[in-house]
Amino acid sequence: MTSGGETSKADGQARGRPPGATGGVVSSPVSGPVSGPVSGKSPLDDVMIAMDVVDTLRHDRNLVERELNDDARRQDLIDRLREIYRGQGIEVPDRILEEGVKALEEDRFAYKPPDPEALSTKIARAYVTRWNWGRYVLGALAAIVAFFAINYVFYERPRQVQVQAERQAVIELPSRLQALAASVASEANDPLIGARAESLAKSGTNAAATGDLATAQMAEAELKEILAKLRSVYQIRIVNRPGEVSGLWRIPDANPDTYNFYLVVEAIGADGDPLAQKITNEETGKTEQVSQWAVRVDRSVLSAVKADKDDDGIIQNNIVGRKERGRLVPDWRIATQGGAITRWK
Repeated sequence: MTSGGETSKADGQARGRPPGATGGVVSSPVSGPVSGPVSGKSPLDDVMIAMDVVDTLRHDRNLVERELNDDARRQDLIDRLREIYRGQGIEVPDRILEEGVKALEEDRFAYKPPDPEALSTKIARAYVTRWNWGRYVLGALAAIVAFFAINYVFYERPRQVQVQAERQAVIELPSRLQALAASVASEANDPLIGARAESLAKSGTNAAATGDLATAQMAEAELKEILAKLRSVYQIRIVNRPGEVSGLWRIPDANPDTYNFYLVVEAIGADGDPLAQKITNEETGKTEQVSQWAVRVDRSVLSAVKADKDDDGIIQNNIVGRKERGRLVPDWRIATQGGAITRWK
């Protein structure tokens, strides 16, 4: 066991203190320049010196453990500390030395690593490593924002527009249906057409009231079609152009022993241009919008047209019907059998 003087010298040299310094101004590694006794120092200086005492004790752990394990030798440790500081020219009151020993026992002024499982530690670690995981979070957020933006632009917004349009249609449809029915009745020269229009308007209004928008819109479309037919004016003319047939005959699949005879015709408006018509093909049962169709006629009618064309290549009596305003169907100048086809080539 080394003597107190040797311990003081070794401690001082190990911690960078000038050994054997006496009098004058002496530098303490913690408290800075100190001159003479420290009894008149401020509380902050007392704390700094107490920290220095703890630091001194930690540098000689063997000494501390030996002395502190025996309560009777605690005072000897304090005396030895006093001699260490006195050897450096520093007078430290007993209360400061007591405070330093007590602080060492309580582990004050000692670094304690934070609890790795504590919430504050986890938050701090997350903040320090934010650049590592932040880009992934930002990428995920960007993907989420892009998803909701695309969903809104291409799905949600169109759906909202459609819903709003349907609500508006439900509100406006009844008045539109009534206006169309009134127009049809004023255009038609047959009271039955007006009655049919009124029935359509009523059924469409009832459908709109129950939320059946599709049925209401179908009623509106049919009223518009009726009104357009009533207002249209055209002539029905036999097609007579090079490379196109003016008439034909066919053997129906349903009755192979029979011949059906047809004239190929077109509707010509007041401006001289063809007008497309909705025609139901009797061979397929389908209704098509066509500019030319073949109307079924008696064989004698087809024979007469053939003879007219064979005469000079021109069909003189090529107007076979006329549609007047206020009527739904044309008035035919030839005998027809009520059927028609839309395809024959």
